Amino acid sequence: MQKEVHLAGIPHHPHKNGGGLVAKTAKVADTAYVAPHALVSGNAQVLDHAKILDHAQISGHAQIKENAQVSDHAKVFGHAKVFGHAKISGHAQVYGHAQVSGYAQVSGYVEVCGSAKISGKFKYQGNMFVSIGEHS
Repeated sequence: MQKEVHLAGIPHHPHKNGGGLVAKTAKVADTAYVAPHALVSGNAQVLDHAKILDHAQISGHAQIKENAQVSDHAKVFGHAKVFGHAKISGHAQVYGHAQVSGYAQVSGYVEVCGSAKISGKFKYQGNMFVSIGEHS
């Protein structure tokens, strides 16, 4: 397992469950999984049994929890929250104060931001920009 590294002057260490890099300022539960090429930085939180896979990045004050999964090259940042069994994948981005929950799926080049809330079994794919409202 690799040793501590500094990114933008912040110490990062490999997470014990997966080996992905976690900033000293971030909080990742021992039960969460951070894949070897994934990154959790800033004051982000990855809790419960959440999974950060592939090259996904979680930063800012974002929170991924319960059984949520972020994969591929997806990014979750700002104050965004992803929880339940939600899945974010592809090159999707969730940011601002957006929330994705339930069994919702966001993939492709979709951006979910602002105060948008996506829940239930709702699916967003392709090229889309969602910034307000509740979708379930």
